[in-house]
Amino acid sequence: MTRTENEIWSNSWVMTHAEEMLPMLIQIRRRLHQHPELGTDEYETGAIIREYLDQWGISYQYPCADTGLVALVKGKKTAACPETAGGENPSCQGGMVTVALRADMDALPVQEDESRSYCSRNPGVMHACGHDAHMTIALGAAWLLKKYEKEWAGNVKIFFQPAEETCGGAERMVQEGCMENPHVDYVLGLHMMPSYEYGEVELKYDDLNASSDEVRLIITGKGCHGAYPDGGIDAITAAAALIQSLQSLVSRRISPFQNAVLSLGTIKGGTAANVVAERVEVEGTLRTTNPQTRRMAKAYIRQMTENICRAYGGEGETIFNPGYDALINNNEIVDLVVETVSQTLGKEHVHFKPFPSLGVEDFSFFLNKAPGAFYHLGCACREKGIGAPLHNSQFDIDERALSLGAALQVMLVIKLLKRA
Repeated sequence: MTRTENEIWSNSWVMTHAEEMLPMLIQIRRRLHQHPELGTDEYETGAIIREYLDQWGISYQYPCADTGLVALVKGKKTAACPETAGGENPSCQGGMVTVALRADMDALPVQEDESRSYCSRNPGVMHACGHDAHMTIALGAAWLLKKYEKEWAGNVKIFFQPAEETCGGAERMVQEGCMENPHVDYVLGLHMMPSYEYGEVELKYDDLNASSDEVRLIITGKGCHGAYPDGGIDAITAAAALIQSLQSLVSRRISPFQNAVLSLGTIKGGTAANVVAERVEVEGTLRTTNPQTRRMAKAYIRQMTENICRAYGGEGETIFNPGYDALINNNEIVDLVVETVSQTLGKEHVHFKPFPSLGVEDFSFFLNKAPGAFYHLGCACREKGIGAPLHNSQFDIDERALSLGAALQVMLVIKLLKRA
């Protein structure tokens, strides 16, 4: 009996085939785990990924953002381009929709607990954030889609992205054209989450992660002898007034319904105990979850710096070094993830994050270019002692999450490929 497309790509069919892949996925993940590399140095990591892609006959573009790569799996089933309400879908090239999956590659400067047989072989470097699992899940999805390439229509790109933990490899990949040729219509990402057990999924509508900006305040006065302060302009006094005033940014200038935090972490100034300081530098970070709030907060910080320093007779300069943008999910795609997880695991295994994280995630740069969603995959197993937090030397995963992650990504890809 010939299987129909719906039978082949049913949730149960995908789960069964993903679970059959688990031994292979465990082997891949442990190999990647043993060879972690820091951001922008993922040369061996990339070589391992390319080895599997070559073995499976999957094409790729390398390099992208120096150490990253973009794999491409093409479905061989012909299909008409989905139509929008107004007629043809202009983003659909050659009758094909393109979905992208993201897998970050870099590790952290953490010395791993060496009790595990597959622990890091690179001293002082560890996959303590689950990126080895993210790459493995993406490879598993690619393998399954390639094996059954005659049974689906469209394109699937896989972004093996460097430097998520450091300088933002996602933005560089976008700048180098990863979202084009073919144009990406939808993008998906996931992250290991040890606060949930295996089989649990966490999601959030709208804003999931904050944007970040490094803030540098330069307060300039006039130095003089400490015995004669009237002859100078005390940059320390001005800085103190400025720091105190900026504490009102969140409490009085930003709506309580918005999320923001300004943390000033360093202050440097002065040359001697008996000299009025001529210059003070203050550094910190600004985090917001709304682009409009981000713009307003930066304008307020700049205005306060200039005006307060001027009131004390000095000058104030504000320098912002933009970090990552806020990660804002597309709610229609979140709905699709909720539906898929509920059908596969049961709606009781779907959890909604009540508040956005003020931590950052550079998946945001892909979402700036195409609708998509980012979700968290439970990877803890308390019975096995697996549950250490991210960025911890004891971090590990319940490896069953590898097959579940690959299955969910494939299910979502197939559904998105059929969307207008």
